Amino acid sequence: MDGLAGLRDLHERESEYLAEEIHTLDEILTELEKQPERSLVLDTTGSVIYTGNNLLMRLRRQMTVVHLAASAEELHLLIERYLNDPKPVLWRGAFQPKPGETPRETVARCYPALIAARRQSYEALAHCTLQVAALRDGSLDAPAFLQMIQSKTGNPR
Repeated sequence: MDGLAGLRDLHERESEYLAEEIHTLDEILTELEKQPERSLVLDTTGSVIYTGNNLLMRLRRQMTVVHLAASAEELHLLIERYLNDPKPVLWRGAFQPKPGETPRETVARCYPALIAARRQSYEALAHCTLQVAALRDGSLDAPAFLQMIQSKTGNPR
């Protein structure tokens, strides 16, 4: 398969995946809107930020959105882990091969930029940001985690 056909196939798979993610998030939010007293913890995918402003604003209204931020060192480890064992990811146009570049070289160049751009979107969407390192304490249980969020947001949800 030539490079152009491969990119077309990538875009097609991304579109199919994103359509399913949008559908699933819409279903979850619709159920929460019908039953506002219901509590739910939703661990989204990283690509949730591509689901559109309407769904994202519904998500913010229905839930307290928490961004778990990695330090520079943790981010470097995450990128290295991805480069050594790539998983499907929505590139949304960020995968831009240069002539003569191997796919691994393109990923190594483009993936950190994708993560940096996403981080800005996550921070803008979130009600609060927690550092991943603060969550590594083995004594942190669910009530303590919720208290940490409440102390950052002032929101008793």
